[in-house]
Amino acid sequence: MTLAAIILATLASGIGSVWVANFLLQAGLGKSSRSGAQQGLLSLAAGALLATAFMHLLPEAFNSEASAHDLFMTLLIGVVFFFLLTKAELWHHGHEHAHAAHHPTSHDHAHAHDGHEHEGHHHHHHRGGGWSLLTGDSVHCFGDGVLIASAFVVDIRLGLIAAVSVLAHEVPHHIGDLVVLRQSTHRNLAVLKVSLAGAVTALGGIAGYFLVGYFEELQPYFLTIASSSFVYVALSDLIPQLQKRLSAKETLVQVLWLITGIVLVTVVSGLAHSGHAH
Repeated sequence: MTLAAIILATLASGIGSVWVANFLLQAGLGKSSRSGAQQGLLSLAAGALLATAFMHLLPEAFNSEASAHDLFMTLLIGVVFFFLLTKAELWHHGHEHAHAAHHPTSHDHAHAHDGHEHEGHHHHHHRGGGWSLLTGDSVHCFGDGVLIASAFVVDIRLGLIAAVSVLAHEVPHHIGDLVVLRQSTHRNLAVLKVSLAGAVTALGGIAGYFLVGYFEELQPYFLTIASSSFVYVALSDLIPQLQKRLSAKETLVQVLWLITGIVLVTVVSGLAHSGHAH
């Protein structure tokens, strides 16, 4: 039952985020980094990720018999690890851009368009080569699947909330991926390629299910690592994109979307805990 739920949730999260991103692009909502829809999506995702980490995953981890000191250390190590992972990715793509500068190709137009989109999307996900992009996406999605599985093993409702949070923060990411791939391939083929990368989330979920199930005593640490991932993505990737000079009305809407993400997850958290108690 749990494994089936993990597979369905990871597929919905991994592929569903691609389809939502494609819908937003077709509707013209992802073209401007200052568009209200994109700013609202980023705010909602940031609120949902932070609330999932602080209202769900970490409380579950600290309710175990694991040492609070060890869990805080795991949280710190996780944040530093994801920081180093991002730096390594940026360094790798910096070399790709340098190589492209010395060997101009037909991708130059894509890079130029890419530069226009950088402000609104994940900078490090915009690559010159489509296969490099898809490989990076697949690795990232596999990790998302492991994190979702960690939450499902503790409680199915907790896993569903984690899956929705992953879906929300992956949408802006996939918007950037589709923009890049559309420069060198047909629109429908670009959606198919990114969807296949998103499907790797299910493989991560299956691996995570057996990994966490086999090392049951390590569940609190898996949950803490998942929390570090959510906190890092929200604070280093999403919220900085919201730190722009906006009008009072735009700022209010942005804050309301952020609070909405937090409230939604907090309410579901309360329902999950009350149901779990019964």
